[in-house]
Amino acid sequence: MGAIGGFKLELSLAAVVILVDQVVKMLVRSSFALHDSVAVIPGFFNLTRVHNFGAAFGLMNSADFPFKTVILSVVAALALASLAWYGASLPADQRLARVGLALIVGGAGGNLIDRIVDGYVLDFFDFYWNGWHFWAFNVADAAITAGVSLMILDLLQIGRRRVSRAV
Repeated sequence: MGAIGGFKLELSLAAVVILVDQVVKMLVRSSFALHDSVAVIPGFFNLTRVHNFGAAFGLMNSADFPFKTVILSVVAALALASLAWYGASLPADQRLARVGLALIVGGAGGNLIDRIVDGYVLDFFDFYWNGWHFWAFNVADAAITAGVSLMILDLLQIGRRRVSRAV
């Protein structure tokens, strides 16, 4: 089987994450102005449109330096390519890690599209409790978090079949 043929599930999963992320962001863009908010679960969860001009978790969001969008896009593209290359090198028995990397690559791809097209990443899931707010995030970020979780489970060898060895 060719190199790509062995990764159909992972490639499909990454593509689905990008598609769902971009469709949901399109709906948010068409329904919400910047900072518009709708309570979904009052006191806990809103849909709130925010723009992240920085890196993950809003790091460097307020930093201003020449070519910021270009630099962040190039770094993200290099990280994405590195993750895809690493994922292609994983053996078939590391299914959790491969699926986890596919989720991460799809999420990173969805956010990279935003950064290249709009100069920012669109976030909208807004969870909070009393005066504390978690960082706003999007479908791509949720896929990245799920992917990292699966990779951690793989590192802990949870879900791997144990090979019995005769003594």
